[in-house]
Amino acid sequence: MDSRTFERRVASNPLVILPVGALEAHGPHLPLGADQIQAEATAASVAERVDALIAPTVPYGSAPGARRFPGTVSLSLSDLEGHVRGVLSELARSGIRRILVLSGHAERGHMAALREAADEAVRASPGLRVVVLSDYDFVYELRGRDSPATDGHAGLLETSRLLALAPETVGPDRPVVENRRSPFLPGSGTEAEWPESVIGDTRPASAELGRRVQAHVVDRTVETVRTLLPA
Repeated sequence: MDSRTFERRVASNPLVILPVGALEAHGPHLPLGADQIQAEATAASVAERVDALIAPTVPYGSAPGARRFPGTVSLSLSDLEGHVRGVLSELARSGIRRILVLSGHAERGHMAALREAADEAVRASPGLRVVVLSDYDFVYELRGRDSPATDGHAGLLETSRLLALAPETVGPDRPVVENRRSPFLPGSGTEAEWPESVIGDTRPASAELGRRVQAHVVDRTVETVRTLLPA
């Protein structure tokens, strides 16, 4: 989009979607950029439904849990927060008043940094409204129904989503991994507690399941936008 077209669109008070990814290991079968792929696909579908603009993706996030696995790039919380705060503040300076920060990565610290960035941007820019969510807030609503309740990172639901959204990026392995580390303990799991960057049984994964999951995610995101960020 060129500058003058952007200027004209701003006058109509558009929603801007800021996708956020993470570069982290997702087992031997999914790409390092799985979170970015999912966030961008969801952003495209939501934007079509609510006539939104999509900002360029923030491709890196905070992923300390997977740092010991090859390929993971994990920003500090302060670096992520500062970068996203700057992006949100600049969008506000340009006249944008409604922003959805849509993360494909759901790690707690990562999401806390995004929410803190949004909070600071909103306080600095009266009239700015921001919603921060991860599409996995909605994916995991399906645990216990379309997957075991224990399904998680790079597991059945995520593998199925990638098979639906970007099948060319999914390898043939279908790992089965149990994360034995208590969520109440700080730090990452040891190799004995978490031997691969996967949580769950990926063997039943299918593109059909992935399409159902993605439809649910898009519907719930659109519902949230219309409720919390009306024009």
